[in-house]
Amino acid sequence: MSSKRSTPLPAWVAAVHATSRAFGVFAAGLIVLAIGVVCHMVFVRAVLGQSSIWQTEFVTFALVASTFLGAPYILLSRAHVCVDVVPLMLATSARRRLHFVGSIIALVFCGIFLYAALPWWWGAWTSGETTSSIWRARMWIATLSVPLGLGLLCLQYLTEIWLVLSHRALPFGLSPEDKL
Repeated sequence: MSSKRSTPLPAWVAAVHATSRAFGVFAAGLIVLAIGVVCHMVFVRAVLGQSSIWQTEFVTFALVASTFLGAPYILLSRAHVCVDVVPLMLATSARRRLHFVGSIIALVFCGIFLYAALPWWWGAWTSGETTSSIWRARMWIATLSVPLGLGLLCLQYLTEIWLVLSHRALPFGLSPEDKL
């Protein structure tokens, strides 16, 4: 066991991490719920011979929501698809710079996407827009996951950047000994 004591994370970092974890759990729950709804839809259509009304839209909205709401947790846990070949070929200082540049590019992309998603959600909220199906789901509920998830993803990127720049985390999670 190491005798080196780690300093506690600032409250804002801990809050972003806790929120990302909570969103990740919620996103996983949405996926499980979507699976249950698909099973229900198959039963209603195949066994009972009835038409499905709300199931297809619900599953679509739930999977989109789980994608956006779960993205910050994926970044936090480094569970996203990552090719480590280039970082493994670089020295630690170069890894730090590569991590910074890549994270800034991703943050800018997510920020632009968030900027475009907010008016989309706001329009659905203020107009009372609903789906065209019999279910008539309110679109503001379905679209809310996009700006919420992207907003938290931007905060998670800022947290990751800060942690690496302040030397509290290793770039790409790779130690200096990790090399090709």
